[in-house]
Amino acid sequence: MADAPGNAGGAAAGGAPPEGRAYAHPVAAFFLFFFKAAAVVFYIFCGWFPTDFVINFCVITFLLVCDFWTVKNVSGRLMVGLRWWNEVSETGGSDWKFESLGEGQRAVDKKDSFVFWTLLYATPAVWCVLGLVAILKLNIDYLILVVIAVLLGGANLMGYIKCSKAAQNQIKGKFNSLFASGLRAYM
Repeated sequence: MADAPGNAGGAAAGGAPPEGRAYAHPVAAFFLFFFKAAAVVFYIFCGWFPTDFVINFCVITFLLVCDFWTVKNVSGRLMVGLRWWNEVSETGGSDWKFESLGEGQRAVDKKDSFVFWTLLYATPAVWCVLGLVAILKLNIDYLILVVIAVLLGGANLMGYIKCSKAAQNQIKGKFNSLFASGLRAYM
């Protein structure tokens, strides 16, 4: 199944990319990177152009929404075999639903998995740094865009972490070792 970047699942014959291709899903990898990079680059350089904040806000928000949709509905499914969604129950509660490839289905390519997880973790971190810059420059208008970017990227990250069985096992293992070391230190 899909794993975190450090221990990505191997690609079997059915999931290996054909000869001459670097990734099993190069188009999904391209758009995974494109929308993230386009939003960050436009955010950084929008101050250089004499455009109104509203236009910048709309363009960057559109790129962020395209990124969210692409990661959630296309890249995650193709590159790591995971899918998540949220349903509102009749009582108004929020129910998270998760799917992953079963045993014997298509294998996940190591390169695809590495790129997917790296970009999924790195993007909110990049936006947090940009948010810190916006705070230091007292540019509160653009801080709103950073909050939107972190929320959308964080929702995808949280959804895929919850969805990934391997990531859940890693988190449980780290928590158990942390808890055990805390108990040893206390006693």
